[in-house]
Amino acid sequence: MTLGLWMLLFTYGISVPLGVAKAVRDGTPFDTWTSAVVIIGYAIPGFLFAILLIVLFAGGSFFQFFPLRGLTSEYFAELAWWQKILDYLWHIMLPITAMAVGAFATTTLLVKNSFLDEIRKQYVLTARMKGLTERRVLYGHVFRNAMLIVIAGLPVAVVHAFFAGALLIETIFSLDGLGLLSYESIVHRDYPVVFANLYIFALVSLVVGLISDLTYTVVDPRIDFETRET
Repeated sequence: MTLGLWMLLFTYGISVPLGVAKAVRDGTPFDTWTSAVVIIGYAIPGFLFAILLIVLFAGGSFFQFFPLRGLTSEYFAELAWWQKILDYLWHIMLPITAMAVGAFATTTLLVKNSFLDEIRKQYVLTARMKGLTERRVLYGHVFRNAMLIVIAGLPVAVVHAFFAGALLIETIFSLDGLGLLSYESIVHRDYPVVFANLYIFALVSLVVGLISDLTYTVVDPRIDFETRET
Protein backbone atom coordinates (compact mmCIF):
# COMPACT_ATOMS: atom_id res chain seq x y z
CA MET A 1 0.00 0.00 0.00
CA THR A 2 2.95 2.31 0.50
CA LEU A 3 3.63 2.15 -3.24
CA GLY A 4 0.16 3.46 -3.99
CA LEU A 5 0.56 6.24 -1.43
CA TRP A 6 3.92 7.31 -2.80
CA MET A 7 2.57 7.21 -6.33
CA LEU A 8 -0.32 9.52 -5.44
CA LEU A 9 1.93 12.00 -3.65
CA PHE A 10 4.47 11.90 -6.46
CA THR A 11 1.85 12.25 -9.21
CA TYR A 12 -0.24 15.02 -7.69
CA GLY A 13 2.83 16.83 -6.35
CA ILE A 14 4.11 17.22 -9.91
CA SER A 15 0.91 17.26 -11.98
CA VAL A 16 -0.86 20.08 -10.14
CA PRO A 17 2.01 22.65 -10.30
CA LEU A 18 2.78 21.58 -13.87
CA GLY A 19 -0.85 21.95 -14.91
CA VAL A 20 -1.03 25.43 -13.39
CA ALA A 21 2.20 26.43 -15.15
CA LYS A 22 0.87 25.12 -18.47
CA ALA A 23 -2.38 27.06 -18.06
CA VAL A 24 -0.53 30.29 -17.33
CA ARG A 25 1.80 29.71 -20.32
CA ASP A 26 -0.88 28.35 -22.66
CA GLY A 27 0.31 28.30 -26.27
CA THR A 28 3.97 28.93 -25.44
CA PRO A 29 6.85 26.54 -26.30
CA PHE A 30 6.85 25.42 -22.64
CA ASP A 31 3.24 24.31 -22.97
CA THR A 32 3.96 22.50 -26.23
CA TRP A 33 6.98 20.45 -25.18
CA THR A 34 5.60 19.58 -21.73
CA SER A 35 2.39 18.35 -23.38
CA ALA A 36 4.47 16.19 -25.71
CA VAL A 37 6.41 14.73 -22.77
CA VAL A 38 3.36 13.84 -20.66
CA ILE A 39 1.45 12.40 -23.64
CA ILE A 40 4.42 10.22 -24.62
CA GLY A 41 4.64 9.06 -21.01
CA TYR A 42 0.92 8.27 -21.04
CA ALA A 43 1.31 6.25 -24.25
CA ILE A 44 4.06 4.04 -22.79
CA PRO A 45 2.63 0.98 -20.98
CA GLY A 46 3.80 0.88 -17.38
CA PHE A 47 4.96 -2.73 -17.49
CA LEU A 48 7.09 -2.10 -20.61
CA PHE A 49 8.67 0.91 -18.98
CA ALA A 50 9.33 -1.19 -15.88
CA ILE A 51 11.17 -3.79 -17.99
CA LEU A 52 13.16 -1.01 -19.65
CA LEU A 53 14.18 0.35 -16.23
CA ILE A 54 15.28 -3.11 -15.14
CA VAL A 55 17.35 -3.57 -18.30
CA LEU A 56 18.98 -0.16 -17.94
CA PHE A 57 19.42 0.31 -14.19
CA ALA A 58 18.87 -3.00 -12.38
CA GLY A 59 21.58 -5.19 -13.81
CA GLY A 60 19.80 -6.20 -16.99
CA SER A 61 22.40 -5.26 -19.60
CA PHE A 62 23.86 -1.90 -18.67
CA PHE A 63 24.01 -0.57 -15.10
CA GLN A 64 23.13 -1.96 -11.69
CA PHE A 65 22.24 1.10 -9.65
CA PHE A 66 19.01 -0.25 -8.14
CA PRO A 67 17.87 -3.63 -6.72
CA LEU A 68 15.86 -5.92 -8.93
CA ARG A 69 13.14 -6.98 -6.49
CA GLY A 70 11.66 -6.51 -3.03
CA LEU A 71 11.09 -3.46 -0.85
CA THR A 72 14.01 -3.98 1.53
CA SER A 73 17.42 -5.61 1.61
CA GLU A 74 18.20 -8.91 3.35
CA TYR A 75 20.18 -7.06 6.03
CA PHE A 76 17.42 -4.50 6.59
CA ALA A 77 16.94 -5.39 10.29
CA GLU A 78 20.61 -4.67 11.03
CA LEU A 79 20.53 -1.13 9.63
CA ALA A 80 20.13 2.10 11.58
CA TRP A 81 16.80 3.90 11.29
CA TRP A 82 18.04 6.43 8.74
CA GLN A 83 19.71 3.66 6.74
CA LYS A 84 16.40 1.78 6.70
CA ILE A 85 14.71 4.83 5.20
CA LEU A 86 17.37 5.15 2.50
CA ASP A 87 17.24 1.42 1.79
CA TYR A 88 13.46 1.52 1.40
CA LEU A 89 13.60 4.57 -0.91
CA TRP A 90 16.35 2.88 -2.90
CA HIS A 91 14.14 -0.15 -3.48
CA ILE A 92 10.95 1.71 -4.45
CA MET A 93 12.59 4.12 -6.91
CA LEU A 94 12.10 1.95 -10.00
CA PRO A 95 8.57 0.65 -9.17
CA ILE A 96 7.28 4.14 -8.39
CA THR A 97 8.83 5.55 -11.57
CA ALA A 98 7.25 2.79 -13.65
CA MET A 99 3.84 3.27 -12.03
CA ALA A 100 3.83 7.06 -12.27
CA VAL A 101 5.16 7.52 -15.81
CA GLY A 102 1.69 7.30 -17.33
CA ALA A 103 -0.20 8.97 -14.48
CA PHE A 104 0.96 12.53 -15.12
CA ALA A 105 -0.89 13.15 -18.39
CA THR A 106 -4.48 12.86 -17.19
CA THR A 107 -4.06 14.92 -14.02
CA THR A 108 -1.80 17.52 -15.65
CA LEU A 109 -4.11 18.17 -18.59
CA LEU A 110 -7.15 18.11 -16.30
CA VAL A 111 -5.61 20.78 -14.06
CA LYS A 112 -4.58 22.86 -17.09
CA ASN A 113 -8.01 22.78 -18.75
CA SER A 114 -9.77 23.45 -15.45
CA PHE A 115 -7.57 26.50 -14.82
CA LEU A 116 -8.07 27.76 -18.38
CA ASP A 117 -11.85 27.57 -17.96
CA GLU A 118 -11.71 29.55 -14.72
CA ILE A 119 -9.17 32.11 -15.98
CA ARG A 120 -11.54 33.12 -18.81
CA LYS A 121 -14.41 33.87 -16.43
CA GLN A 122 -15.61 37.35 -15.51
CA TYR A 123 -14.63 37.28 -11.83
CA VAL A 124 -10.96 36.79 -12.78
CA LEU A 125 -11.07 39.89 -14.99
CA THR A 126 -12.72 41.81 -12.15
CA ALA A 127 -10.03 40.72 -9.70
CA ARG A 128 -7.30 41.86 -12.08
CA MET A 129 -9.00 45.21 -12.60
CA LYS A 130 -8.98 45.72 -8.82
CA GLY A 131 -5.19 45.59 -8.94
CA LEU A 132 -4.60 42.15 -7.45
CA THR A 133 -1.34 40.46 -8.35
CA GLU A 134 -1.38 37.55 -10.77
CA ARG A 135 -0.28 35.19 -8.01
CA ARG A 136 -3.14 36.37 -5.77
CA VAL A 137 -5.62 35.93 -8.61
CA LEU A 138 -4.43 32.42 -9.42
CA TYR A 139 -4.03 30.99 -5.94
CA GLY A 140 -6.54 33.14 -4.07
CA HIS A 141 -9.47 32.90 -6.47
CA VAL A 142 -8.91 30.57 -9.42
CA PHE A 143 -7.24 27.71 -7.52
CA ARG A 144 -10.11 26.76 -5.23
CA ASN A 145 -12.60 26.67 -8.11
CA ALA A 146 -10.35 24.89 -10.58
CA MET A 147 -9.27 22.18 -8.12
CA LEU A 148 -12.80 20.94 -7.42
CA ILE A 149 -12.88 18.78 -10.55
CA VAL A 150 -9.43 17.39 -9.71
CA ILE A 151 -10.56 16.47 -6.20
CA ALA A 152 -13.63 14.75 -7.67
CA GLY A 153 -11.34 12.32 -9.51
CA LEU A 154 -9.25 11.50 -6.43
CA PRO A 155 -11.20 8.35 -5.35
CA VAL A 156 -10.76 6.77 -8.79
CA ALA A 157 -7.06 7.64 -8.78
CA VAL A 158 -6.61 6.06 -5.35
CA VAL A 159 -8.34 2.82 -6.34
CA HIS A 160 -6.26 2.62 -9.52
CA ALA A 161 -3.01 3.29 -7.66
CA PHE A 162 -3.64 0.80 -4.86
CA PHE A 163 -5.20 -2.05 -6.83
CA ALA A 164 -5.54 -2.11 -10.62
CA GLY A 165 -2.46 -0.20 -11.68
CA ALA A 166 -0.06 -2.00 -9.37
CA LEU A 167 -0.67 -5.61 -10.44
CA LEU A 168 1.84 -5.84 -13.31
CA ILE A 169 4.42 -3.70 -11.53
CA GLU A 170 4.19 -5.86 -8.41
CA THR A 171 4.64 -8.96 -10.55
CA ILE A 172 7.67 -7.61 -12.41
CA PHE A 173 9.45 -6.39 -9.29
CA SER A 174 8.32 -9.34 -7.10
CA LEU A 175 6.45 -7.17 -4.60
CA ASP A 176 3.83 -8.61 -2.26
CA GLY A 177 1.09 -6.04 -2.87
CA LEU A 178 -2.70 -5.95 -2.80
CA GLY A 179 -2.99 -6.11 -6.58
CA LEU A 180 -0.93 -9.28 -6.86
CA LEU A 181 -2.60 -10.80 -3.80
CA SER A 182 -6.06 -10.16 -5.25
CA TYR A 183 -5.13 -11.70 -8.61
CA GLU A 184 -3.54 -14.81 -7.11
CA SER A 185 -6.46 -15.37 -4.73
CA ILE A 186 -8.91 -15.27 -7.67
CA VAL A 187 -6.78 -17.66 -9.74
CA HIS A 188 -6.48 -20.14 -6.86
CA ARG A 189 -10.12 -19.62 -5.79
CA ASP A 190 -9.09 -18.59 -2.31
CA TYR A 191 -12.48 -17.12 -1.49
CA PRO A 192 -11.74 -15.84 2.04
CA VAL A 193 -8.84 -13.77 0.65
CA VAL A 194 -10.98 -12.63 -2.29
CA PHE A 195 -13.72 -11.36 0.03
CA ALA A 196 -11.12 -9.78 2.33
CA ASN A 197 -9.65 -7.90 -0.64
CA LEU A 198 -13.13 -6.78 -1.71
CA TYR A 199 -13.75 -5.56 1.82
CA ILE A 200 -10.52 -3.57 1.83
CA PHE A 201 -11.32 -2.26 -1.66
CA ALA A 202 -14.77 -1.05 -0.56
CA LEU A 203 -13.47 0.39 2.71
CA VAL A 204 -10.69 2.35 1.00
CA SER A 205 -13.16 3.65 -1.59
CA LEU A 206 -15.56 4.87 1.10
CA VAL A 207 -12.81 6.50 3.19
CA VAL A 208 -11.28 8.24 0.17
CA GLY A 209 -14.72 9.41 -0.94
CA LEU A 210 -15.31 10.89 2.51
CA ILE A 211 -11.90 12.59 2.47
CA SER A 212 -12.67 13.93 -1.00
CA ASP A 213 -15.95 15.46 0.22
CA LEU A 214 -14.23 17.03 3.23
CA THR A 215 -11.53 18.42 0.95
CA TYR A 216 -14.22 20.24 -1.01
CA THR A 217 -15.05 22.33 2.04
CA VAL A 218 -11.37 23.07 2.71
CA VAL A 219 -10.66 24.20 -0.85
CA ASP A 220 -13.92 26.13 -1.23
CA PRO A 221 -15.56 27.14 2.11
CA ARG A 222 -18.73 28.14 0.24
CA ILE A 223 -19.62 24.45 -0.14
CA ASP A 224 -21.84 23.36 2.74
CA PHE A 225 -23.08 19.77 2.85
CA GLU A 226 -25.33 20.50 5.83
CA THR A 227 -27.49 22.98 3.95
CA ARG A 228 -30.31 21.31 2.01
CA GLU A 229 -33.25 22.84 0.23
CA THR A 230 -36.60 21.33 1.12
